[in-house]
Amino acid sequence: MDISKETKIYFDQSATSFPKPPQVIDAMVDYMKHVGCNVNRGSYSSAYLAEDVVYDTREALTRLFHGDDCKNTVFTVNITESLNMILKGLLKPGDHVLVSSMEHNAVMRPLNQLTGQGITFDRIPCDKNGCLDPIRLTGFLKPNTRAVITTHASNVCGTLLPIETIGQFCREHGLIYIVDSAQTAGLFPIDMERMHIDILAFTGHKSLLGPQGTGGFLMKEPMIPLLEPLITGGTGSLSHTETTPDFMPDRFEAGTLNLPGIYGLHAALVWLEQTGMDRIRRHELELTQIFLDGVRQIPRIKVIGLPTSCGRAPVVSIQIEGADPAQAAFLLDQDYHIQTRVGLHCAPSAHKTLGTYPTGTIRFSFGHKNTRTEVETAIRALEVICHGI
Repeated sequence: MDISKETKIYFDQSATSFPKPPQVIDAMVDYMKHVGCNVNRGSYSSAYLAEDVVYDTREALTRLFHGDDCKNTVFTVNITESLNMILKGLLKPGDHVLVSSMEHNAVMRPLNQLTGQGITFDRIPCDKNGCLDPIRLTGFLKPNTRAVITTHASNVCGTLLPIETIGQFCREHGLIYIVDSAQTAGLFPIDMERMHIDILAFTGHKSLLGPQGTGGFLMKEPMIPLLEPLITGGTGSLSHTETTPDFMPDRFEAGTLNLPGIYGLHAALVWLEQTGMDRIRRHELELTQIFLDGVRQIPRIKVIGLPTSCGRAPVVSIQIEGADPAQAAFLLDQDYHIQTRVGLHCAPSAHKTLGTYPTGTIRFSFGHKNTRTEVETAIRALEVICHGI
């Protein structure tokens, strides 16, 4: 088989999932063709219909993540906005927080910005595979430590962090635990109650299989008064006042919601529930193991992170000895129509931990529609590229 004539193979699922279930597209088009109005701003049947879909989506997310009340599920345009709202609304001058050394810039840039307001942080070092030993947390505690913020899985190497153990540590020490679930929401089980997660940030367009422009966070009830709203404005409620409502979710949802996106996210959640998250995860991790087994047989390729799919999200980063990752990624796309992510993946701290900074890596990430044939095609393409560059 001439692999150079294969159709497009999309291995950038960690950036955004593709393709979406057809129901997602249908729901968005249906909203724009037949509904079209806003919520909380119209006293007519279409507005009530839209409100029902928004409410049902909050309920579905609350079920999925085992939140305590669907009104405490807040919609944002993406997880970056969610994390900014959480960190800038929660932390005050003098506060100290702990993060892992595997964090994405969606956490690190807001934190670095907040250092100008007297907020400090320490990174808990992870090992060369991106693994975090929770025992190390104790050595970084300070009297003013207020919160711990960690990713659930690295977007660079896929390593899963032990969030349940970290959550238990936070509970024992009276700390707020915030989790960035960008790489795991919709793929790995997350139970806010069992894992002692106080605030969970999510994005809708990755493994939840919704469209871009959707995201949010779930809060436990005691967190609500601790968070100051970052964005305020019209909510459609208490319109006779110029002050922000203190009830949920209006306290944090100002302006017009992305209703086409929420309709799509709702359809994605229904599809996900019907298809089965466990089934999807098994498929994606099987592809991950096939890829790992194949590329380890290719001279010059170094796999970053854990040696097998155990303890990983379906994400694999590689380096090719003596080759520029950007050149190899270009050849994968140009000659074999294989689409990957190259560079530092908005996570320089993770790359420094893994020993891949500043060169970066080529990242392969697998989704529910990818196939064994596509993975084997990528392995053969890498064999040819490694021989030629």
